[in-house]
Amino acid sequence: MIPVAGTGSLGRMGPASRPVERFAFGGPWGALGLTLGLPLAVCYLSACLLDQGGALFLPASGAEWLALLPRPTWTAAALFAGWLGLQVLLQLGLPGRVVQGQPLEDGSRLAYRMNGLLAFAVTLGLALGAVALGWLPASLYRDQYRPLLACALLFAFAYSGYLYWHGLRHGRGERRTGHPLHDFFLGASLNPRTGGFDHKLFCEARPGLMLWVLGDLSLAAAQLERHGELSTPMLLVCAFQLLYVADYYLHEEAILTTWDIKHENFGFMLAFGDLVWVPFTYTFQALYLVEHAHELPWWGTAGIALLNAAGYLVFRGANRQKHRLRTRPGALVWGKKPEVLETARGTPLLVSGFWGLARHANYLGDLMMAVAWSLPCLFAHVTPWFYPIYFTLLLVLRERRDHATCREKYGADWERYCARVRWRIVPFVY
Repeated sequence: MIPVAGTGSLGRMGPASRPVERFAFGGPWGALGLTLGLPLAVCYLSACLLDQGGALFLPASGAEWLALLPRPTWTAAALFAGWLGLQVLLQLGLPGRVVQGQPLEDGSRLAYRMNGLLAFAVTLGLALGAVALGWLPASLYRDQYRPLLACALLFAFAYSGYLYWHGLRHGRGERRTGHPLHDFFLGASLNPRTGGFDHKLFCEARPGLMLWVLGDLSLAAAQLERHGELSTPMLLVCAFQLLYVADYYLHEEAILTTWDIKHENFGFMLAFGDLVWVPFTYTFQALYLVEHAHELPWWGTAGIALLNAAGYLVFRGANRQKHRLRTRPGALVWGKKPEVLETARGTPLLVSGFWGLARHANYLGDLMMAVAWSLPCLFAHVTPWFYPIYFTLLLVLRERRDHATCREKYGADWERYCARVRWRIVPFVY
């Protein structure tokens, strides 16, 4: 995902059959700035890691800024196209349980096939087999990082153009502002589908997440090639992030109750986040550790592992409680009947368990894990800390945006809820 901001003034009125969405991200010009600025940020930060040992630097001229932009190669294009094609085939071809998504505004539900865990296992098996047979080098991700990044960026822009066109042709009512720049960035359709292929679920759940894990493993192989051994920090980062993604697939159905799937249109913001941001910035810690192969004391290793485990328990526990309320309202919360605040809309708000401590306790767990992923890199440079820094901004601003949406949606009931659950993310702090 990428940083979000609160809603602003109302967008222009569109056709009567299409609800009007509010401008966000500073309106159309803010959306344009993010559309151009976020790719440049990825290119700059990756240059810091690849060329400067993780140190920040300031390009001296426009030409040096342009030199940050990666160049595609035919080899990288073939690899990236093959990667996307493989994931499409796995999503469409592998067996999986079909579940119903959350009700849409018209009361209908979309069907989703949940075969992500099997696709993840098949992908890992194919990748390891290709390396073992000598068809692909183990350090492929590190060796091809820049041209693969270039291909992913080009595809994200082209694909987002298709999504915008698809949204305008979509027959269902969609929330849009009517401004091309803004709707290109945020998306012109909530659930774009081509036949039975769901574009949003595919991008959210498949190529980016799996490439993140394979990228970590490839970077571990690169460290092994350079130094002859794997450092404890590299092992921690790879293990934490592999388990995080594997856990995602174990609970894949839970994505159907998330903000992105339920509320966010699918445009450049999510497509870029899924296809570029996740696989090419979430590996920054491992990318840094390729060249910085230091060790940790046992107590440091144990403390980082405990922090990650605690963050996981908060993150997964909170998300499970929320998901169960929406799918199995009678399920117990911490061994007791769930306490809910009834609303005029008929949608109950959970006020017990983790959700009685903070309105977004799951965000706290995510942030704890984010810090645990960067602590193995220590503090010599800021670049391996980019993820928790950016993620804090993301979640704080997303919480503010969600708060504005819920206040408008629930009215006085939301004010009662906020009086009952005072803290936004961190109990007794924020």
